[in-house]
Amino acid sequence: MTVPPHPSPCSTDSIASTVTYAFAVCLADRSGDLASVFSGHAGGGPVRLLTVGRLCAVVQDVPAADFSEAALRDRLADAAELEYCARIHHDVITAAAAGGPTVPLPLATLYLDDERAGAALRENQERFRKVLDQVAGRAEWAVKVYMTHSDTLARAAAPTSPGMPPVDTPPGPQQASGRAYMKSLRSRQKLRESHRESALAAADQVDGAVRGLAVGTVRRRPHGPEVTGKDRIQVMNLACLIAEDRSEELAATIGRLRTSPDFDGMEIEVSGPWAPYSFTDGEDLARQP
Repeated sequence: MTVPPHPSPCSTDSIASTVTYAFAVCLADRSGDLASVFSGHAGGGPVRLLTVGRLCAVVQDVPAADFSEAALRDRLADAAELEYCARIHHDVITAAAAGGPTVPLPLATLYLDDERAGAALRENQERFRKVLDQVAGRAEWAVKVYMTHSDTLARAAAPTSPGMPPVDTPPGPQQASGRAYMKSLRSRQKLRESHRESALAAADQVDGAVRGLAVGTVRRRPHGPEVTGKDRIQVMNLACLIAEDRSEELAATIGRLRTSPDFDGMEIEVSGPWAPYSFTDGEDLARQP
């Protein structure tokens, strides 16, 4: 389910002192005061609901000068500022999702005013409704599988035959011959490849088990060591949409897999529940007319 691409940040020439920042789209029967849960971006007004027909947008009035195209470009280029803005954005979406089905919108989704935001929402309300129906009563979970680096090295460094030194040890005067040493290097490479193949097979096993519980899954490219750290190699990065009443079943399934011999030297990481970022096409907010 998609809707037209979201608008660009507001022009630096905006005359108004504030612009409308949109966090998410929900059903209009939403109750409660989001402002009492999170204050939103600093310097802005209270987080509020902008109702349009059967839908509402979770919005905040924010200073136009701080959220102009140029200002955002500079702010989001700074890692600390990016993290700060992303955390506020995520916190408001999480608060909204706690009250019912929610379509998260991308960071820095802005309109010149409520009228523009309302028009965009009205133009695509039926498409948003279908997405909200799809995620109602469901939540996103992240399931990741890792091959531990220490275990990989231990397997790869094991002697391949009696009397052979560890393959990571260079041959000395009283060690194996050059030919035997090269053979051990090839054996180490084969062991590493075998371990990776086993890890990928284990990841597919997790994938299959989770798909049996989920109503939708998205398998993403695994993160590199800059994210996972040097001691782990990520072999699976899966997002799954699961009914809220099956979360315990998910935990039990992952628990059984973790104790399986197939997962020696492996780690399975589960996090959630999250707002359904991966299943709502939220970065395709309605285009301004």
